[in-house]
Amino acid sequence: MIIRVANPIYDSVFKYLMEDERIARTVLSALLKKEVAEVQIRRNEYTNGYRDNISMFRIDFGARVREADGSVRLILIELQKTWLDTETLRFRQYLGAQYANKENMVQEELRPPYGIPMVAVYILGHRVGNINVPVLYVNHKSYDYEGHEVTEGLPDPFVDSLTHDSIIVQIPLLRGQINNRLEKVLSVFDQTNKEKDNQQYVELDEANYQGDADMQYILHRLIMASADAQLRQDMNVEDEYFQAIEDRDTAIMSRDKVIKEKDQQISQQNEQISQQNEQISQQNEQISQQNEQISQQNEQISQQNEQLCRVRERLRLQGLSEDEIEEWLGK
Repeated sequence: MIIRVANPIYDSVFKYLMEDERIARTVLSALLKKEVAEVQIRRNEYTNGYRDNISMFRIDFGARVREADGSVRLILIELQKTWLDTETLRFRQYLGAQYANKENMVQEELRPPYGIPMVAVYILGHRVGNINVPVLYVNHKSYDYEGHEVTEGLPDPFVDSLTHDSIIVQIPLLRGQINNRLEKVLSVFDQTNKEKDNQQYVELDEANYQGDADMQYILHRLIMASADAQLRQDMNVEDEYFQAIEDRDTAIMSRDKVIKEKDQQISQQNEQISQQNEQISQQNEQISQQNEQISQQNEQISQQNEQLCRVRERLRLQGLSEDEIEEWLGK
């Protein structure tokens, strides 16, 4: 049966979902591929920062994770979600603040304080470059000078205080695939299931979640979210916000298109002017050559006139009249 639930891509719905401790454990266990035995939302949760070009939702968890050997260790999970393309600097600034937060340090007897190991989770409403996997795990390892992996003595609190692993979820690449536990959990975020006429809701096939109590619990909470008047109003506010951004970006794109077309026209005009200037330069060079030829011809004529004057003078000295000189020169 197809059921209609609130779209958890919205910050308000995502907050409503993740503030439930059972759902937080389900989602984080699937992402970490480890059992989250206990999870708590830390201070400054729901830091929802709206800016002129981005909405970035942040929530911090303290989680006790059960390792493969049965031991349990405390980790910090810094979860950040955004709809839009964003600069990595915004993520780095937030992580930097968490590294500097003294509340994220552990004090034990007979040893200096150290940072709680951290995992950064990014849930993105956009793709990252040409990476074609929906979920990317970036895990740090340690190596010696020769490039051999170092495992003895690790994990170590000092090393873990200065490095962290990351999980990057690309929602556009989910595409209805459910091949493992994580894809089943993330399937509620799959935007290929959103309603055509109202993106505030997604339509899910309940048969995909039969026999899974945790997923049934998630679906139930999303159904409750869809019936909550305040959450619907919050989603409307988000839609208005992003519509304003889209309208602004459309106006910017239109303006940039006009500017680009004008720049092309100016470039073409400049090219035409350059060609005309080159033609004028060639014409000026031709005129200069012609003037030089005329100058040479004038010089030749001047020399010829001087020669004629000298001949006339010699003829006069020989006693010829002007008429006789003209007759002699005309022969």
